[in-house]
Formats: sequence, C-alpha cells, structure tokens
Amino acid sequence: MNETLVWAVFLTGLTQLSVLVASCLVPFQLEWRSTLAPLPKLVRQMFWVYGFYVVLSIISLGLICMINAREIAGGSWLAKSFCIYVAVFWGIRLGLQTVFDAKPYLTKPYLRVGYHLLTVLFLGIVSVMIWCVIAS
Repeated sequence: MNETLVWAVFLTGLTQLSVLVASCLVPFQLEWRSTLAPLPKLVRQMFWVYGFYVVLSIISLGLICMINAREIAGGSWLAKSFCIYVAVFWGIRLGLQTVFDAKPYLTKPYLRVGYHLLTVLFLGIVSVMIWCVIAS
C-alpha cells in the first residue's frame, strides 16, 4: 500500500476540517442576521438549516478521511465511490469560487488571503481524491 497516499488522505481530512474556520466566519462577514431579516421566518430558518447540513457534511467527510485513511487509499469500490463523491463535492465548491462575487466582502488582507487559500485547499482535496481513484 502506498503510505504517501494514506497520509495524503489523512491530511485531506484535516484540510476539510480546517475549512470550517472560514465557514464559521461567513455568517458574520456576510451579516446574515440583518441581510436575511427581511425574508420570511421559514426562509431564514431553512437557510440556517442548510448551512448546518453543509457544516455537518464537511465534518463527516473530514473525519471519515482521517479515521479511514488506509481503507480509502486501499482502493476498494466503496473507497473509490467515496473519493469520487468527495471530489465532486469539493469540485463543485471549487467551481463556485470562480462564480461567487466575494470581492466586496474581502475588505481586509487576511480575508483576501484566506479566500485564495480556500481555493488552494479545495484544489488539494479534489486532487488527492482523484489520486485515490486513479492510484488503486
């Protein structure tokens, strides 16, 4: 078994969890409370629930990669299926980086650096997951 790939999968899990730091800043940076206030209560509630599900998904994907790195790198059909799902999940998010108009919110240097760092992290996650599918 390729030990480098095992470590890459483990680090990909950590990377996914690290993305949550940025996720925690989003409601504050985008001022969700005031921005969403004019919307009907149900829409506001659904927005928060969707956000929670995305966070829960990221936590799950990260922990699965960390706990099962060896199995994922092993190349079973289940592992490959999981890797394809993760690559699609983060690949879509990577694509959205080019569509989102985040510039008005990147008002501080650390926010600009963080935004570009996220792009690199998304690309890294997708690359490792594709590597897992191809390598085994």
